[in-house]
Parts: sequence; C-alpha cells; structure tokens
Amino acid sequence: MDQQVDPVRGRILREATRLFAAQGYAGTPIQAVAEAAGVTKPTLVYHFGSKEGLRDAVLTGVLDHWQAELPRLLAAATKSGPRIDALLAALFAFFRSEPALARLVLREMLDRPDDMGARLRRQLQPWTALLAEAVRLGQGGGLLRAEADPEAFVVLVISAAIGVVAIGDHAGALVSPEPSVDAQVGELVRIARTALLAPREG
Repeated sequence: MDQQVDPVRGRILREATRLFAAQGYAGTPIQAVAEAAGVTKPTLVYHFGSKEGLRDAVLTGVLDHWQAELPRLLAAATKSGPRIDALLAALFAFFRSEPALARLVLREMLDRPDDMGARLRRQLQPWTALLAEAVRLGQGGGLLRAEADPEAFVVLVISAAIGVVAIGDHAGALVSPEPSVDAQVGELVRIARTALLAPREG
C-alpha cells in the first residue's frame, strides 16, 4: 500500500525514521514506535509484519527519497555545465535539510555494513556516478586537478557530509568556541573546492 494514500502507514514510517535515527534500531522497541505514531502494536504489525519489516520499509523509503531527489538537484545545479561549486552546494544543502536521515544512514552503516553496502550499491550508485562524471568533465576541461580520483573524491565528500550533519552538533565540542554545523559544512565545501580546483597559471 502506498504511503501517500495510507496516512497511518506514513505516520508509522515517519515516527520510526525519527526514533531509529535518534536511538538506533536495536534501542527502539516496536511498542515505542506504535505509541509515537498513535497506533496499537497490532496495527503496526499489520502494516509491516515485524520490526525488521518496518526497518526495511524505513531504509527503502530513505534511499528512495535520496535516489529521487539528488539527481534532480544535481541536474539543476549543473544545467549550464559541470560547475563543481553548484554541485557541492546542492549536495551539502540536501543532507543539511535532512539531518535525521543522515543520522539514520550513519547508524545503519556502522551496525549493518553488509546490508547497507548492498542497498547503497543498488539504489545510490547511479546518481553518485553523476558526481564522478562531473569531476571527470572538469578535469578534461582543465578546470579541476588531473591527479584527483573522481570516485574517491565522491566517497569522501558524501561521507563527510553525512558525518558532519549527523554528529556535527556534538563534534563541535572538540574545540572552543564551538563551530555551528553550518560553519562546519561551509568549511567542508571550501576544502572540497580547494582540493579539486586546478591552480591558475600566472
């Protein structure tokens, strides 16, 4: 049943996503999800079969959302050519707008790496290829450093984006004054841009 035409299912998924992101899958009782969604445990089980079925639906929904939205944002950012500034801005802004999703994916990468690896290969590699191709186009035009590894760069930038959005509020405690998440994201964009742009001659 489609989430958009079933408000009960959609509400359960929203609350499960929020709680799994905040507490982890193992730390979230299925009863807590049911109570947060305002339904009974039997109603939740009717829709998803089990807690594992709920987890699968949550992760599928998150990655489907990324799979649908990111190519659109990246295509809009590069409509006049492979502009790395626009790509980086669109990428970081997307993750910044969905901090709970970043936290959830980070938790799942650590807790169930094999399963998440398979999901990422299946659902996200097509759009990450767009980023790598943008780097290659920039290298071909002499705008970006020829020595950069496009795939490694994409992995590092996305990992950094997810990590900063997921834990930046807490990691800021490493220094004083504590930088905001926005400041950390801005610094990441600067670092990524500097690492890629070819030095100007003269």
